[in-house]
Amino acid sequence: QVRMVESGGGLVQTGGSLRLSCAASGRTLTMYGVGWFRQAPGKEREFVGTISWNSVMKYYPDSVKGRFTISRDNAKNMMYLQMNSLKPEDTAIYYCALTHVVGGSLISSEYDYWGQGTQVTVSS
Repeated sequence: QVRMVESGGGLVQTGGSLRLSCAASGRTLTMYGVGWFRQAPGKEREFVGTISWNSVMKYYPDSVKGRFTISRDNAKNMMYLQMNSLKPEDTAIYYCALTHVVGGSLISSEYDYWGQGTQVTVSS
């Protein structure tokens, strides 16, 4: 059984930074691509970024490109989302996820395991 636990969310002012962490247990991370998604109230789940099993490939949507950075430490079974220059529209619950697509994926249905989410609130 895979268990994933996010942490690091909270309240931050516009322009601030947060670093989300995600701890995985029950599987070796090297078998999976990693993704981060978010969901704001009343909105659909949104792709935030993905990273390949070996950290060589990363992809971000335009909405966060240049502000968010995904990283991973396979030895520690940890994944991270560094968020800089935060905006009020970044307010959402953020989820980490593992996909069998080792190169990473933009498609939520390709993800096999999800964390419970952590709230990020950006005040204006």
